Amino acid sequence: MKKCFERLFNGLIKENPTFVLMLGMCPTLAVTTSAINGIGMGLTTTVVLIMSNIIISMLRKVIPDGVRIPAFIVVIASFVTIVELLLKAYIPTLYDALGLYIPLIVVNCIILGRAESYASKNGVIYSAFDGLGMGLGFTLGLTCIGLVRELIGNGSVFDIAVLPESYEPLTIFILAPGAFLVLAFLVAIMNKIKLAAGRDTGITGDCDKLCKACPNKLCGGRRYSEEETR
Repeated sequence: MKKCFERLFNGLIKENPTFVLMLGMCPTLAVTTSAINGIGMGLTTTVVLIMSNIIISMLRKVIPDGVRIPAFIVVIASFVTIVELLLKAYIPTLYDALGLYIPLIVVNCIILGRAESYASKNGVIYSAFDGLGMGLGFTLGLTCIGLVRELIGNGSVFDIAVLPESYEPLTIFILAPGAFLVLAFLVAIMNKIKLAAGRDTGITGDCDKLCKACPNKLCGGRRYSEEETR
């Protein structure tokens, strides 16, 4: 059970796909004009991640190494098609808002990357939790970006006006440049928090500087220059 929680923590914080690994940038920047769009895309990707990880883990000893990538893509594409049809039938407004980016989940590097690096090498339960953690981390990232962009660009949160009528929305934040600005600021804030957490755990300049062998990965080696870590 401990390892399952580790997979959740890994996806949410330690290796967050949006703020740490910087994966899935296409939907991250394109659909996060509002918080609801971010949640919708994040949860859609989470469902595909969990289901594809489960199936790939179950078939990991059956799929030949030579065709594993095409096989992974077939599995992922199947679940993306199912999710797309369900959204179109039951949540048409979200389907229309996400548009082309739903089928593009097939080529989302987060999903294929987890299939290749984790699900194809681990058991079903751990792979499911890995997909859940990464999916929730992706959802968290998209929602945070969409929340900030919607608040500053429209003066609302989840389509509910929260700022006074006198507020003049900065429409640049619901355009492409605003997506880059918000992402950059949120990544900077997260890096600052991680460095502060590293200081709180006693990581100082007196450590042995062997970052790859260090059991405490919170600083990520950022305290030392490339020359110092060699």
